[in-house]
Amino acid sequence: MTHLTHLLLLIGGSLAVLTPQPSSGEYHLLSDEAIRNINNMQSTWKAGRNFHEATPTRYIKRLMGVLPDNYRHRLPVLVPEYNLEEIEVPDEFDSRQQWPDCPTIREIRDQGSCGSCWAFGAVEAMSDRVCIHSEGKVNFHFSSEDLVSCCYTCGMGCNGGYPGSAWSYWVRHGIVSGGQFGTEEGCKPYEIAPCEHHVNGSRLPCTGEGPTPPCKEECRKGYPIPYKKDRLHGKKSYSVAGDVKSIQAEIMKNGPVEGAFSVYADFVNYKSGVYKHVTGEELGGHAIRILGWGVENGMPYWLVANSWNSDWGDKGYFKILRGEDHCGIEGSITAGLPA
Repeated sequence: MTHLTHLLLLIGGSLAVLTPQPSSGEYHLLSDEAIRNINNMQSTWKAGRNFHEATPTRYIKRLMGVLPDNYRHRLPVLVPEYNLEEIEVPDEFDSRQQWPDCPTIREIRDQGSCGSCWAFGAVEAMSDRVCIHSEGKVNFHFSSEDLVSCCYTCGMGCNGGYPGSAWSYWVRHGIVSGGQFGTEEGCKPYEIAPCEHHVNGSRLPCTGEGPTPPCKEECRKGYPIPYKKDRLHGKKSYSVAGDVKSIQAEIMKNGPVEGAFSVYADFVNYKSGVYKHVTGEELGGHAIRILGWGVENGMPYWLVANSWNSDWGDKGYFKILRGEDHCGIEGSITAGLPA
């Protein structure tokens, strides 16, 4: 069977669900029992229904697009020009509030049925940083489509990639503009449709796996700027040291960063609170955008934007335990500066 035969279908505006094979066992992580179990095991976060129970585990694993050998592609750690000891870090920080004139910071994108999180985390933070470093004067929505389809050194497109290579590509080649699917924003909008892998929503149902879009070094019809002239480059790309204060100082000085962490089965059911892994198998590596931090009920957290659309989690966001390199969240931070 294909993924489509396992997924929900929207027929004539009503919801029809195909019953999963009872013998497969691959739906347990999304079952009501699994959600109740998570909530009974801990009290720092709430689990709930994000994905339809009939969504195959292999489909969810495809969303984890950081390849296992990502550590081989990490960039050198940048030694900051400022004195870290002199930086005063507040208890709470939210890039959305710090830079209200930069709309991309508040955006939740949707990678669709493609393992392109490595590219999304990168272009999201790049877009934020261009705006921040221009003091709100330049709003450039970097194209995830351009990066996913044209960076051959970044990995395997929709089958996974490397955040560090994405940021290096930005410096070497530049990336054009492009909005989300269905928009005419920028040179190359995203071609992969957002899909409704959740219970209810306004998007079309997921269609399973699809190929990486071909690289087209041209802008959409009607866009006034030629492809090569639309590219914006980065000045430098680097990794950030894995201690909490170094990451905080980097975000405060330059804007959101791209992070990567190991996703376990319980995470996909996250709805609110401060996530801490309690149960379930490891599903793969996932890249995201970290935009701040805080403390909730005495537990320190990172504030993170995901790329599974705004129906997932807490309106597309989640909080994860800060200070213990939980699930590797602090050990793989990548960033860069605009030219």
